[in-house]
Amino acid sequence: MTSETLIQHREAAFHDAWAKSTRVEDVLVRECFEAPTALENQFILRLMGSLSGKNLLDIGAGLGESSVYFALHGARVTVVDISPQMVETALNLGRRHGVGLQGIVSSAENLNLPRAKYDIIYVANTIHHVQDRGLLFEQMSRALKPCGMFFSYDPLAYNPVINLYRRMATGVRTPDESPLTIDDIKLAGKYFQHVQHREFWITTLLLFVKYYLIDRVHPNADRYWKRVLRERPEHLRWWMPLRHLDSVLARVPLVRWLAWNVVVWGEKPS
Repeated sequence: MTSETLIQHREAAFHDAWAKSTRVEDVLVRECFEAPTALENQFILRLMGSLSGKNLLDIGAGLGESSVYFALHGARVTVVDISPQMVETALNLGRRHGVGLQGIVSSAENLNLPRAKYDIIYVANTIHHVQDRGLLFEQMSRALKPCGMFFSYDPLAYNPVINLYRRMATGVRTPDESPLTIDDIKLAGKYFQHVQHREFWITTLLLFVKYYLIDRVHPNADRYWKRVLRERPEHLRWWMPLRHLDSVLARVPLVRWLAWNVVVWGEKPS
């Protein structure tokens, strides 16, 4: 067994266990895009425009929140995940919300999909789990129609608060993942045109500090990146000014790389 295959087996086993421990009725669909803290997905939705009638590929779909949301807005969605249990959960979630999804179990680097089928590819919190990112981008380009678009978001490698959090949160993440770097974004530019990026969560990361120091929630006791979606607007009055501040800081060179997450998007050449 190669080291890459071993890593893929570990990833699949970890996410199988996560899916098995999650009730479908507890999966947050609308909150994933509509919560005040769903900054990345709200930005991506504005870039995507209308989804009605679009063929959309959701790579690393996980529990299926995004797949179901896109289907509810008119897209024909194909769910791909390395974890069979995650794909099963996503399909069950679709049935719960009255939408049909196509499910495929596959690693992101070895997609066995028709060429030039999809208008949109969405990749959320997945690229940092992939070892050969060039191969992933190649597979994405193959699956996209000419002038099709991809949209992704993942954690960045440079913020010291997030790096400390990652060292503490060993029970809720896989050991082989690695956050994105500037070089990964440059690599996307070899496969797509008009590649752009936008960073999120700089000062707003104080919400993570609150969870740990004030709420006394250990990073292994709850996935912070899911916990933020359960926040109510009335509890975020102190946080909203930080959101506006970050919209400015995310345009400042060097400072922007201290963000937690980066949204990257680009277009397949015609």
